[in-house]
Amino acid sequence: VQLQESGPGLVKPSQTLSLTCTVSGGSITTNLLPYYWTWIRQPPGKGLEWMGAIATSGSTYYSPSLKSRTSIFRDNSKNQITLQLRFVAPEDTAVYYCSGSTQLLLGVTEAASYDYWGQGTQVTVSS
Repeated sequence: VQLQESGPGLVKPSQTLSLTCTVSGGSITTNLLPYYWTWIRQPPGKGLEWMGAIATSGSTYYSPSLKSRTSIFRDNSKNQITLQLRFVAPEDTAVYYCSGSTQLLLGVTEAASYDYWGQGTQVTVSS
């Protein structure tokens, strides 16, 4: 299974950021086991931040600090996970990662804890 994040690269303040994680080599809707797809980000010079996750059941989980601005969706036909972050500001500048795990890892940011980890996509918020 491979994860590939993609997005606009540059977003203006107050806009909505939309990032896509394309999953290849496996289905995001497998019913064999519960599975969780998680978004994590790392601002420049700072540590990793857990943003949110979506389960194969469709249930979503969000960081309390980002919950009011964040939504995570699935596109089953495209095997993609989408992250939307509304009303972005310069402090949302970061590398955004998509990851996968068989357990719900609330708040966990260590890559080694996840089964799959994308290469990340850089997002800059600037006018």
